[in-house]
Amino acid sequence: MAAAVLGCVAKRPPAAWRTLTKSSVESLTWTGWIRHKFTKSRIPASVFQPQPSDHEKYGGDPQQPHKLHLVTRIKSGIGRPYWEKKIIHNLGLDKANQPRVHKNIPSVNAKLKVIKHLVRIQPLKLPHGIPTEEEMSDTLLKSTGELVIRRRLKPVEQKAIKS
Repeated sequence: MAAAVLGCVAKRPPAAWRTLTKSSVESLTWTGWIRHKFTKSRIPASVFQPQPSDHEKYGGDPQQPHKLHLVTRIKSGIGRPYWEKKIIHNLGLDKANQPRVHKNIPSVNAKLKVIKHLVRIQPLKLPHGIPTEEEMSDTLLKSTGELVIRRRLKPVEQKAIKS
């Protein structure tokens, strides 16, 4: 690893060498040209603009947006910049393929835009409506983003037979 970095440094023009040898305070300035891959400014603004095909693809309606997101991390955060790793941790997406439910609010959406290449975002569908406290134990979250309530049958009380 160190040989590869030194090999890259050796190919830099003499101006970069002067920066490396001036002082220990400025010795880290040469790393700026290595991290250019992860700068936020390299992502074009058009990527973040909603497109009509997105609504058709996911079955959403722009006039009536869904209230909850089902967010699942599908790619690793290894090798990603520190701000993406921090967002992954803050949203509770440390483990891959484990869905988390988040509100559809601007603050969460801004975080999801930054890591959208690492996650799958689906609307949380509630075909049976919002479950009550008693029904929460009977809910099942499908991979399609549906929260289904499977009501369990309660045993029928046996009545005594009078003879």
